[in-house]
Amino acid sequence: MALFNLRDLRARLRPGQRLIGLDPGARRVGVALSDASLLLASPRPALPRGKLAAMAAAIRALAAEEDAGGLVVGLPLSLDGSFGPAAQAAKDWAAAISGATGLPAALWDERLSSAGVNRMLIGEADLSRKKRAAATDSAAAAWILQAALDATRG
Repeated sequence: MALFNLRDLRARLRPGQRLIGLDPGARRVGVALSDASLLLASPRPALPRGKLAAMAAAIRALAAEEDAGGLVVGLPLSLDGSFGPAAQAAKDWAAAISGATGLPAALWDERLSSAGVNRMLIGEADLSRKKRAAATDSAAAAWILQAALDATRG
């Protein structure tokens, strides 16, 4: 499948279909799911980063179970907005996971998502470092998905 801009991806969804947010990391892929009205993103359990086929199967299963019609994948642009090696790797991964799942995908700028989530988990949730590490991936995916939903609402 091709990569879409987010407005076009949303336009392709049937009424009531959800979006899955993904934050690909080195060890885990954070996962989030929108509600059916595309207003709210909620974190889901992260997936271990592994072979593409296994990850695609898990994402396809979630999409079938929750009637999700597309993916929003975090794009790690540099702080100055430039497109570096990490962004290219995320773009390549998004295209590969989209093709393997059969779900259309869009990229969304994820700058500072992990920093924002960590700040929230330290200040508001008062989680230990170990518990924060486990929660950060999917919370960052929810942060990314929520920002994308908010920016394209209406």
